[in-house]
Amino acid sequence: MVSSNDFKNGMTIKYDGHIYQILEFMHVKPGKGGAFVRTKLRDMRNGAVIDYTFNAAEKVEKAMIDKQKMQYIYDSGTALVFMNNETYEQVEIDKNNLEYEMKFIVEGMNVEIVYCEGEILGVNLPDKVTLKVTKCDPAVKGDTKTNALKDAIVETGLLVKVPMFVNEGDSIIVSTATGKYDSRA
Repeated sequence: MVSSNDFKNGMTIKYDGHIYQILEFMHVKPGKGGAFVRTKLRDMRNGAVIDYTFNAAEKVEKAMIDKQKMQYIYDSGTALVFMNNETYEQVEIDKNNLEYEMKFIVEGMNVEIVYCEGEILGVNLPDKVTLKVTKCDPAVKGDTKTNALKDAIVETGLLVKVPMFVNEGDSIIVSTATGKYDSRA
């Protein structure tokens, strides 16, 4: 058990049947009444972000989160299959739970699988990934003086705005947090 006075950003807790990650917290001591802790929590199962207020020194259960490095090996149609490189154990995660992450995952990529008491909560992606451009319009001559951007579709189907010098077949680095072009690989 952990007290609400000991909250830290990134800590995971079990509360009201859910597993939450603390995104932000603030201790508030009003002039009248007791102190409380205002928090912003992310549900680890569905990604929903909620605001919740705890009384000062309220006890909640700390969630023990495990992370395992695994390699994405293939798409089975309804799920993505990951393999532990040390034990060769395979894990399937339903595509519906990885809609956003699928835009960045390519075969052979290593990711972190997040567990809590044997339940798979999701996938942690690297900050940036290298993806190959599969479809891209050619640059328009004379349109290179400004920071003009054009649409490019990468191997995962993600649409990315890229600079004019990027061509079909090039590899680019994309930020997984924003889904935006970062640099040429």
